[in-house]
Amino acid sequence: MKLLRLDHDGLLDYTHRQLSNFFPDSRPADRQVMAAHMPEALARIGRCINHVRCWTPDTFDHLHSTQYCLYLYYLSNTLWRNTGDNELATRLFLLNKALNGIDCFYEIELPDVMFIGHSVGIVLAKATYGSHLVLYQNSTVGKNHGIAPVIGEGVVMYPNTAIIGRCQIGNGTVLAQGVSIINRDTPGNCYAFANGHGGLHFTAPKRDILADIFRS
Repeated sequence: MKLLRLDHDGLLDYTHRQLSNFFPDSRPADRQVMAAHMPEALARIGRCINHVRCWTPDTFDHLHSTQYCLYLYYLSNTLWRNTGDNELATRLFLLNKALNGIDCFYEIELPDVMFIGHSVGIVLAKATYGSHLVLYQNSTVGKNHGIAPVIGEGVVMYPNTAIIGRCQIGNGTVLAQGVSIINRDTPGNCYAFANGHGGLHFTAPKRDILADIFRS
């Protein structure tokens, strides 16, 4: 995968300097640990980039805020999965939160293919996430009494939406702006709207939104 503006060592230095500036207690060994696992993280963000229509295939831009947001998540998650080093993973999680306004803990298993429209205000719990997830600003996935949702494939969360608690969100569910789903399921292959009386209204999709976002 081609890196714009920076080579691999430059990206490693760039990320390490950010950690050192935001968290002055950063350990000297952090750079070496990141160097060992950055190729895997870049391979993961590369797979994601290659599926998103609006992004140039096989090209990563560290100044593209969403791509960098996903890179920091994949790097923190990769480090944690491979080493169990939660201290460095926590720093990367906090860096992502500070730079991009997203609360996405490193232990969360996000899919290899997903798209974030705008990361600001996104909060993600340790839930189950299906492939081809689409998130926009101020979308929230949360637990209720310790129970987390199960989100199917191809789910789209437009701005200011929420999925909370004991939910089974069917494949292909699209949440209209402002919709909250709390402790209930969706049938899948549907648009979910608020009905004005505190409930939900489901309609059949009239177009394939995912086809506009992802390459086949």
